[in-house]
Amino acid sequence: MKVILSRDVPSQGKKGDLINVSDGYARNYLFKNGLAVEATSSAVNALNMQKESAAHHKREEKAAAEELAKKIAATPVTVKAKVGPGGKLFGALNTQSIADALKKAGLELDKKKIVLPDPIKALGVYKLTVKPYADVSAVLVVTVEAD
Repeated sequence: MKVILSRDVPSQGKKGDLINVSDGYARNYLFKNGLAVEATSSAVNALNMQKESAAHHKREEKAAAEELAKKIAATPVTVKAKVGPGGKLFGALNTQSIADALKKAGLELDKKKIVLPDPIKALGVYKLTVKPYADVSAVLVVTVEAD
């Protein structure tokens, strides 16, 4: 019997998979526990539409992230911080302060998307990687100046 999984089932498949199982297993376990529905033509059609819709939304999100990455690469950011003697910062510059500076420049970005390999503890110009989406990245130029 062909069924469409409603949830992830160990050793059978993930949610949305179309699998073939024995009739007894389907009726006595999968259907009874709400883990699957019978794969009728309308259910398969609905599943295909959902997958198509999810793929379309994913493509739109990636396109928006690529556009944001282009804007980020074209926008240098300046962050002002308190400095001690010798040009060293009090503490370190974190991703939140960089995200706030981007927001002032008109670009909305979550601080978790900024990759900071080492803490910034001195004045200067730094090139950071920003990953707004899984396969999309951009280089952000951050200038740290004395306040």
